[in-house]
Amino acid sequence: MVGESFLAGRYRNAALFVLLAALWGGTYPAVTLGLGSFPPILYAALRLDIGAALLLLYAGWRTDYWRPRTSRDWTVVALAGLLSLAGYSVLQNVGQQTVPSAVASVLAGLIPILTVGFAKPFLPDERFGPVELLGVAVGFLGLVVITDPEPSNLLGANAAGQAILVLAAASFALGGVLTQRIDAEMPFAAQTAWAMVVGAAATHLASAASPTESLAQVDVSLAGVAGLVYLGVFASAACYLLYFSLLPRLGSVELNLVTYATAGFGAVYSWLLFAEPVTAATLLGFGLVLLGFGLLKWERLGAAYRGRRRGVESD
Repeated sequence: MVGESFLAGRYRNAALFVLLAALWGGTYPAVTLGLGSFPPILYAALRLDIGAALLLLYAGWRTDYWRPRTSRDWTVVALAGLLSLAGYSVLQNVGQQTVPSAVASVLAGLIPILTVGFAKPFLPDERFGPVELLGVAVGFLGLVVITDPEPSNLLGANAAGQAILVLAAASFALGGVLTQRIDAEMPFAAQTAWAMVVGAAATHLASAASPTESLAQVDVSLAGVAGLVYLGVFASAACYLLYFSLLPRLGSVELNLVTYATAGFGAVYSWLLFAEPVTAATLLGFGLVLLGFGLLKWERLGAAYRGRRRGVESD
């Protein structure tokens, strides 16, 4: 009975992980649509406004513990809001203005690698052997194969935009590690909602302080609004709720492999929406991502397999 419960939990986590990757896979097209109608920092702030409003309503409906009560709660909210939400969203939108989407996906793929680096000083209980580190590397290789960036773009002159995207990846990775370390008692919906409130406030301040942004630049279009709605409802409210609920169950290193799976779903959406072909290289990349995830989870997968074997033999 306990074994069945454990397996059910693992399958549930896996299903939520896939759902998170599927929803986040639409982020890059939505950002591209919106940047034609909104300044990049303001666009990031507006998506967080939508996400915060939805999650505050949801948290208030689901629990009495709907606002931060302790210093630990406020610390988690501040770190998640400033690093994983505001920092990542602002830097990602700014960097993606001048960097091709394939290259942006590869640079976002640095998140799991940087997470391993941040986990060493901040999460000493997280131990990574050579097989797990190989899994992260193989997954990153799969991401590169799927996105197939032009070498000239990776090594091109737009070093500033690429550096901004690396900082975005570092901000997201550090936010996840520190949030996991503190492990506040506040329910995930409320925690995520208030993190979005903090993130939205910080992002609006950054937009107001930016000399290159103003409300006069807003040119509302159907495509821009559609992109904003998708980012606010799905890529922000739904995805970050899933992310922070899975974080204590999977850990920041394992969970941030979602970046690799997200690129795979992005390739599928490009095929469905824009008739871009799914090539043999794309399928190879999918296989490498799955192999990398399997390597990272090899001990648990082996234990589950041995447990099933013992159950079959006892029958």
